[in-house]
Amino acid sequence: MRLVLASNNAKKLAELRALLAGLPLEIVTQGELGIVEAEEPHHTFVENALAKARHAARACGGAAIADDSGLCVNALGGSPGVISAHYAGEVDVIAGEDREARRRRQDALNNALLLERLQGAADRRAHFISTLVALRHADDPEPLIAVGRWPGEVLDSPRGNGGFGYDPLMMIPELGATVAELDADRKNRFSHRARSAAALREQLVQVWRLA
Repeated sequence: MRLVLASNNAKKLAELRALLAGLPLEIVTQGELGIVEAEEPHHTFVENALAKARHAARACGGAAIADDSGLCVNALGGSPGVISAHYAGEVDVIAGEDREARRRRQDALNNALLLERLQGAADRRAHFISTLVALRHADDPEPLIAVGRWPGEVLDSPRGNGGFGYDPLMMIPELGATVAELDADRKNRFSHRARSAAALREQLVQVWRLA
């Protein structure tokens, strides 16, 4: 079964392929099919994930999957939340710059703003959240919805060179490391997306009868 991922994020594609490995699925990005990215105007992760999945499903005429994820910080009332990827506002486009270089500039600004807004905060608790939605077709009345949360604490300064986004600031106490210090295998076993993917896998088997 082909499942179109409503994203062009290569790392997200690799993660989902690994997490859903063993199921009879061919996961491809919407970009491979020439599908443009959907608008994400909503205030909740589940609404944005549904919007993205429906957009991709309608464009491809088949099944689609979408993930909406981010960081929620207790002391900031859940922010950055759904605007985690562009918390500091979208960076300007630089001619000739590739997608990954632009993302790194964006990440740096987002992290700096987060630290600025947490200055003096005693409560550093936060969690990554991943909401996965899968649809058999654009008008599927029974979307599969799975949510995974990965609790941790925001550090005062970054640690580690791996991952992306807020990974260098997010300490996972039970692992004694930031997300950016974890190798791909450990991240795939413990992450918010690992948790939502595990819940989604169960639904894919039980509801869609994939095995």
